[in-house]
Amino acid sequence: MSNTSVKYTFWKDENMWLGYLDEFPDYLTQGETEEELMENLIDIYKEVNSARIPVVRRHGELHVA
Repeated sequence: MSNTSVKYTFWKDENMWLGYLDEFPDYLTQGETEEELMENLIDIYKEVNSARIPVVRRHGELHVA
């Protein structure tokens, strides 16, 4: 994953940081620190793009004229 930029959404809920990759909102993860959350998000990115997960819902953008 060299120089790839991926958007994500995150928030703090009590003592845990929660978040998901914007393209893959079905895969919510957490971490005790914001850094741990980001590591977990990177792991999810690698997993969903490795084809090891059989069914991955993706988001796209449709341009209609």
